[in-house]
Amino acid sequence: GTRIIYDRKFLMECRNSPVAKTPPSDLPDIPGVTSPNVEEMKIENNHVQNCDEKVTTVEEEQFDMDI
Repeated sequence: GTRIIYDRKFLMECRNSPVAKTPPSDLPDIPGVTSPNVEEMKIENNHVQNCDEKVTTVEEEQFDMDI
């Protein structure tokens, strides 16, 4: 068979295409798979609000190391 190889520049340009941002017209509606689940949307919205509210004034160590 023939292998098609795409370079990074081409793929990065494709992600901005309107065709890449619209789902196929005959795609079935499956909650949580092809369309967002109502409960998942509530959790995501709550998570975004919690992340926005969280303000740290003291820098925390990213990793704890035992030497």
